[in-house]
Amino acid sequence: MNIDAHCHFDMMPNPEEYLMQQEAKKNISIGMTNLPSHFLLGYEHLKQYKFSRLALGFHPLYASENKNELQLFSQYLDKTSYIGEVGLDFSSEGLKTKGDQIFVFEKVLQLLKGKNKIVSVHSRRAEKILLEMLVTYDIKNVIFHWYSGPISLIPKIVEHGYYFSINEKMTKTNSGAKIIERIPRNLILTETDAPFNKVCSISNALTNIGIRENVIYDNFSRLISAIRK
Repeated sequence: MNIDAHCHFDMMPNPEEYLMQQEAKKNISIGMTNLPSHFLLGYEHLKQYKFSRLALGFHPLYASENKNELQLFSQYLDKTSYIGEVGLDFSSEGLKTKGDQIFVFEKVLQLLKGKNKIVSVHSRRAEKILLEMLVTYDIKNVIFHWYSGPISLIPKIVEHGYYFSINEKMTKTNSGAKIIERIPRNLILTETDAPFNKVCSISNALTNIGIRENVIYDNFSRLISAIRK
């Protein structure tokens, strides 16, 4: 059993075929969405699957032009235990909408405060402020998806019990390998980020970092148990 804590099966060429393949293998897939309206489109379809779940998302790069969907986010929040992809992106691609991103993310965190959800966050070039906002709103059960920020910030993230989802591509770069070395094994999950990431074998990722599937399963089980309390 593989666990894919962050993928985008709604954006694959044939989502139904992909999910049926994953279900047959009993692989767990957590599908991110980029907007609440996208979540609504897939919500009814996912009810038939045992090992696949759909997350309610508000991607930072979609925030500026879709602030009106905050109401939808609030409306659908109780339909799922999974939130993602949400967060901030201050790379060259997202820097121009920094203000709108912070506005939307803060509204999302206000809605999540006190809720028992699993939250997958996008933090590219915005890791420090994103962590500060998560802590301010006392958000639990967070997964830092494809973390690429400062190594010096990792202990602070770990201090709050947050997880990291890693993928095969991270294991093949010097910067990614250095980041993975600093993450406690009990806080590691696996992801593909498919279809955006073409190098996305979970088995290869596990082999490259020398960690067994049962460790990932135990970590994920612990995270699931936290939202069931």
